[in-house]
Amino acid sequence: MSLPRDRQALLGLSLCFLLLPVLAFGDCTCEGDSPDQENSHGALSYKLGAIACILIGGTLGVCLPILGKAVPALSPGSDLFFMVKAFAAGVILATGYIHVFPDAYESLTSPCLTSEVWGSFPFAGFIAMMAAIATLQVDMIATSHYTRRQLKEAASLGGAKNKDTEVLEVGIVVHSVIIGISLGASQSTSTIRPLIAALTFHQFFEGMGLGGCITQANFKSRAVIVMALFFSLTTPVGIGIGIGVSNTYNENSPTALIIQGILNSASAGILVYMALVDLLAADFMSPRMLNSGKLQVLANASLLIGAGFMSLLAKWA
Repeated sequence: MSLPRDRQALLGLSLCFLLLPVLAFGDCTCEGDSPDQENSHGALSYKLGAIACILIGGTLGVCLPILGKAVPALSPGSDLFFMVKAFAAGVILATGYIHVFPDAYESLTSPCLTSEVWGSFPFAGFIAMMAAIATLQVDMIATSHYTRRQLKEAASLGGAKNKDTEVLEVGIVVHSVIIGISLGASQSTSTIRPLIAALTFHQFFEGMGLGGCITQANFKSRAVIVMALFFSLTTPVGIGIGIGVSNTYNENSPTALIIQGILNSASAGILVYMALVDLLAADFMSPRMLNSGKLQVLANASLLIGAGFMSLLAKWA
């Protein structure tokens, strides 16, 4: 005996992202709402391009700490680095708020979703909030474990660094995989295009942080290559999973709207968290930034330019 529609919707929200495709079958009475947005062939082309861009960005990020020794302007302590990072944070922040979240809201409030559950509660905002909280918790657990091991095993620093760097890598890649799935599962080119830029920036700077830890840990060459490849491939693999998800359902079905709405909401929450916490908070509250009025002006200008540029693109996206 089948469950009522409202219970099916609530059950769907409780499932993990990788189980969502199981629910994704059915026909919608609202067909072809926006053929330009829901262009499967065009979306697939962007997804394949995203895999290449994000792979290159992550790989460069991991490798750049080594180049930073030879090129001081590229080192994480340079003014240029602060400015580029602030610009990237602006791009990511605007992508979450201006590009991804509105699509999520539109999907979860579509008239094709006849169940009263979806119209009686702001699920898009709720899911975005919970995704941001979950990302915070993952980062907190990984960082606290990292810190405890450093303090506890200070006597055997080399072994602790090796193990701690692997905990750090796991913490970084968890939300990268989830957001990769969101990009791969989306059929909206207006959502995918800004995500390509946002995720490329994110993987680049997260890769730099991880690359710095790998360099300090003095791994053997083979271990460095394995860890760099693992990090670089996580988001592209997530995109591949998302592409597989999108191929399992009818893109005009109500359940497709639910899946894409949930994934886009979670993606928006993660993007906002990454921009404000991973990229901006540490830098803007660092002693170097607080003691330099010039750097504060340059970094804030870069942030506003990045956010403004990506927001302006929404006019044509």
